[in-house]
Amino acid sequence: MNIRLSVVTDKQVWDQYVSIHPDATPYHRFAWVKSIEQAYHHKNVSFIALEGDSVVGIFPCISMKKPFTNTMFCSLPYCDLGFCIADNEPIRKALTAKAIEYLNSLRGKTFEYRDTCSKETDEATLEGKKVRMLLSLPENSEALMSGFKSKLRSQIRKSEKNGLSYKLASNQKKIDDFYQIFSVNMRKLGSPVHSKKWFETLFKNYGDNIVLSVVYSENTPVGAGIVLTNGNRACIPWASTVSEYNKLAPNMMLYWSLLQHVSDAGITEFDFGRSTYNEGTFKFKRQWGAVPTPLKWSNLASNLENDDEVATRTNKTRVLVENIWSKLPLKMTTVIGPKIRRHISL
Repeated sequence: MNIRLSVVTDKQVWDQYVSIHPDATPYHRFAWVKSIEQAYHHKNVSFIALEGDSVVGIFPCISMKKPFTNTMFCSLPYCDLGFCIADNEPIRKALTAKAIEYLNSLRGKTFEYRDTCSKETDEATLEGKKVRMLLSLPENSEALMSGFKSKLRSQIRKSEKNGLSYKLASNQKKIDDFYQIFSVNMRKLGSPVHSKKWFETLFKNYGDNIVLSVVYSENTPVGAGIVLTNGNRACIPWASTVSEYNKLAPNMMLYWSLLQHVSDAGITEFDFGRSTYNEGTFKFKRQWGAVPTPLKWSNLASNLENDDEVATRTNKTRVLVENIWSKLPLKMTTVIGPKIRRHISL
């Protein structure tokens, strides 16, 4: 078996492997690490395992060099997941050992590793913990809608009765509308915003595996979200609405438009993303029928850290700026924000 650093020319065989692996997520596609390299200039240090010409495992990973710190590896930045996938456990262990060996050669001390736990979890153990919210999808959107509770169906219809409409795009035409909403919301949350180039690069690299929905009140964009797909799985890394229009229920139309689209496209699992168990966003996602699955984050460079310690350290840079960020002019946040955001791995 040959284990080596991946290169751009591996994209086709990498994605062929990812598209059929039972544990792979949309973040495992080569487009994610490629977009990080192109938009934020972090180095792709992903590993690929080959037996002959056949791929038998991959380890997606990015090297992030923050100012005045040692090199840090992350699998993967800017998302919830990025773990190693392989044909079997010995190959997975070999890939992991190779990645840790490479970090050690660079004198790095941190290796953020974002895994997930089994779906069968006792919810009594989840209070206060970070989870991903997963929804199993039926054969089509008609069956999905009929399976919702009557209250949820009425909330979806409310957005339609309020005169809202939506448009789906699998290209960059609607990115400006999305970014207008997203950047305002990030400022309100006190969080540095991603660059528009990041989203443009994702659309370029994900191709048919990305879709954007924008909700409109007449001609005004009031909600938008991006979904990534791989095989029979979909995830929604970003979704935002304009708070002044929330009484019209744009979030209900937004999520329904995307769920309807992926369900009719044959997707069988929808990942609503990260939430804290039993808190606000968790409850919104749960009403759609999503079930919590714990996230398992660790530092592969140390056996002493637990998930909570890793999450605390990861958030330190963000905490420093949140208190003042929401008070800055919007234009300033969209100029300065991406320069800070590229160093925040979450």
